[in-house]
Amino acid sequence: MTTTMTMSRARVARRIATAAAFGGGGIGLLGVAAVGVLLTEVRLARRTVGGSSDIPPCADGRYGAAFGHRTDRPPLRLGFLGDSTAAGQGVHRAGQTPGALLASGLAALSELPVDFRNVALPGAQSDDLARQVDLLLGDGEAPDVCVIMIGANDVTHRMPFAESVRHLSDAVRRLSGAGCEVVVGTCPDLGTIEPVYQPLRWVARRLSRQLAAAQTIGVIGSGGRTVSLGDLLGPEFEARPRELFGPDNYHPSAEGYATAAMAVLPTLCASLGLWPEEERPEAARREGILPVEQAAAQAASEGGTEVTASRRAPWALLKHRRRRQLPEPEAAEVPPIAT
Repeated sequence: MTTTMTMSRARVARRIATAAAFGGGGIGLLGVAAVGVLLTEVRLARRTVGGSSDIPPCADGRYGAAFGHRTDRPPLRLGFLGDSTAAGQGVHRAGQTPGALLASGLAALSELPVDFRNVALPGAQSDDLARQVDLLLGDGEAPDVCVIMIGANDVTHRMPFAESVRHLSDAVRRLSGAGCEVVVGTCPDLGTIEPVYQPLRWVARRLSRQLAAAQTIGVIGSGGRTVSLGDLLGPEFEARPRELFGPDNYHPSAEGYATAAMAVLPTLCASLGLWPEEERPEAARREGILPVEQAAAQAASEGGTEVTASRRAPWALLKHRRRRQLPEPEAAEVPPIAT
């Protein structure tokens, strides 16, 4: 991405995030003349993309049974929030969902059991996050770390981006205030959906990346970290749609979810101090400390990129963490009820 494009996206993201912080509405991004064309494309896409009414498999429970003998430390607690992607819609085995994959990976790297709970709701937009946070925090002990995947439905349902970012930022702030580390997988690239044609494909990609960048600014300011999923999944999904999309041509397949989970796992573990890489930029890996809006814009176009707050506020650390192969997911054990 050119420097000019990066700066342009950074300015738009900052405007959206500022509007979110001060209670503003959406920002008009498309001319009225384009609406008729886009609505036609939406109708064509809806006829082609298969809907999925399947209930995502429940993956809640305890992972890392091999480490159950540990008595020096309690199990880690992992919470999951978001939409159908966070819930794992499109696969039929619990072990194929992103939450189960990350719970297994976290257990393997921490060598501790992991108690996993998923409150994500298929079809959810960012305004449902307050309810989901209530569910996670209402049971007593807060999770050690939470993963949020949200944004696609905000784009497709035309929620004003400032409103979307405000809801997400509020959720991150509440979770951080309760003692949770928070990792947000930002809005995926909706321009990769195979039956979506031009010009809707171009518009969907542009809006997805603008929202992802604005989400990053809001999350960093609220105490969380982000991992961009859009550009990571974009080229791979476009090159291998039959493998990485599920039967409904919309949600990821098991391999697609594994690709996303491998991108999130390093940041998830780093948030708990479990990742071996240092928290400093490596110039050879195109990492650096940048103004937060520039880091957000760059991350939105380069998948698998982590953005986290630096000590030099309002700057942010942009990282490309080395990925590791995920362990084979295990069947979850339902944790015993405390008495």
